[in-house]
Amino acid sequence: MENPFKEILNYEKLPLNFKEKVMKDISLVKLTIDMADLFMVQYPNTIGSFLDTDTTNK
Repeated sequence: MENPFKEILNYEKLPLNFKEKVMKDISLVKLTIDMADLFMVQYPNTIGSFLDTDTTNK
């Protein structure tokens, strides 16, 4: 099986708008992951700690 990446022409340059689009897509994915982490992991933990009534360990 041949490596398809060896078939890419090294001397051709991609247009700048292609690089910008890829960077924007990566930023959008990172933002989505950060928002999911905030609202699915950290926010419930914070609310849980505020509502925790067990004061024996404090």
